[in-house]
Amino acid sequence: MMGPAHSLSGAAAWLGVGAATAAAGHPMPWPVILVGALICAGAALAPDLDHKAATISRAFGPVSRGLCEIVDKLSYAAYKGTRKQGDPRRSGGHRTLTHTWLWAVLIGAGSAAVAIMGGRWGVLVILFVHMVLAIEGLLWRAARGSSSDILVWLLAATSAWILAGVLDKPGNGSDWLFTDQHQYLWLGLPVVLGALVHDIGDALTVSGCPILWPIPLGRKRWYPIGPPKVMRFRAGSWIELKVLMPVFILLGGVGCAAALNVI
Repeated sequence: MMGPAHSLSGAAAWLGVGAATAAAGHPMPWPVILVGALICAGAALAPDLDHKAATISRAFGPVSRGLCEIVDKLSYAAYKGTRKQGDPRRSGGHRTLTHTWLWAVLIGAGSAAVAIMGGRWGVLVILFVHMVLAIEGLLWRAARGSSSDILVWLLAATSAWILAGVLDKPGNGSDWLFTDQHQYLWLGLPVVLGALVHDIGDALTVSGCPILWPIPLGRKRWYPIGPPKVMRFRAGSWIELKVLMPVFILLGGVGCAAALNVI
């Protein structure tokens, strides 16, 4: 899928989690709902860091472009080093290492560690990075073009600072789901969820997605998981734009209302 659909699906997924936790008797404070949805929307773009044309590869200028090249080479090396006889030969690392459950768990655990060990500045870094990506994904029309980059970064930095201050207030969710000794540990959860939702979205497209790596399936270790081919679509097709994106918006709205106990 394309960036906007990925971001919408990520936000909708976290709002769905909010609805589920509210139904289970452990509701999220409203700042957790908001921040989690934004982080999940941003994290749903992150697996495409292995593709130089992706939104995330240009979101942070030369830094993300350079990181994209490194991740692409790392992903390709992982593919070459672990492929089985049934896995086809390929020339790049797109839709390999960063599109797996293992990568999602590792990146989420890393984010949680940064939040805990880095204190407020660690939280601000996580919020800023994912806020930039969320803005690029959810407001893609307004964020297009290199001339808007600085405005996006300023908006993300300001939003991160304000939201971090809101979360810090008692009862607003810094210790949601965990104890006071593990404040902000939950920040890793929307990161994991966003990456997994991205992978599931890509699995619906023609190429599929090797979500289960390194678990082998038959003669393949990089088996492209997906529904029957007749049910798949091309990234950016009318199905994604006219059907899936409106569905994500609708589901997100319902999930938000349920998470806030409005319905």
